Amino acid sequence: MSDPNPAEKISALYERHAAVWDASRGKNLFERSWLDRFASLLPRGGTILDMGCGSGEPLARHFIESGYALTGVDSSPSLIALCKERFPTHTWHVADMRALSLGTSFDGLIAWDSFFHLRPEDQRRIFAVFAAHAVDGAALMFTSGSAYGEAMGTFCGEPLYHSSLDGAEYRSLLSEHGFSVVDHMVEDPACGGHTVWLARRT
Repeated sequence: MSDPNPAEKISALYERHAAVWDASRGKNLFERSWLDRFASLLPRGGTILDMGCGSGEPLARHFIESGYALTGVDSSPSLIALCKERFPTHTWHVADMRALSLGTSFDGLIAWDSFFHLRPEDQRRIFAVFAAHAVDGAALMFTSGSAYGEAMGTFCGEPLYHSSLDGAEYRSLLSEHGFSVVDHMVEDPACGGHTVWLARRT
């Protein structure tokens, strides 16, 4: 890979193209079955931390309309501005998830199509961030690649970095930080080919 730090360009890319990303994301909840599994582990009206929340649609909107209290984090100021405009009674932060320290914990944490933009070494560190923001019994759901490696996609004609650890290492990291795997599927055909992890803080 010619660029030594392609992951460091992700935040700026999403900021430059925030309006395009918001329009292209669409409002169709193809993730609905996994969102329902995640929500089934939460108390009614519980708190959710959405790490890499984007513009708040459609995932955050789904949880808000289902009665949950949302705190969203994203590195793009423009995307967070859209969240604040759409859902002003919820909490939104411009922040790098790698250094997140909100001083509070949540009933559920979700990192959907977000932390897989981090380099492998940063992904390993993010599990301590998950643990620091999770109450006992909290649900955690995230997406990853299907195997260890790095890959470059494109968005608006620009390189878009992705990486993944392998399944055994994700399981090890979850266990090390106090989470047990509830459900896991590699390239779920009913969810757009996403590889999904659902875990719970023990």
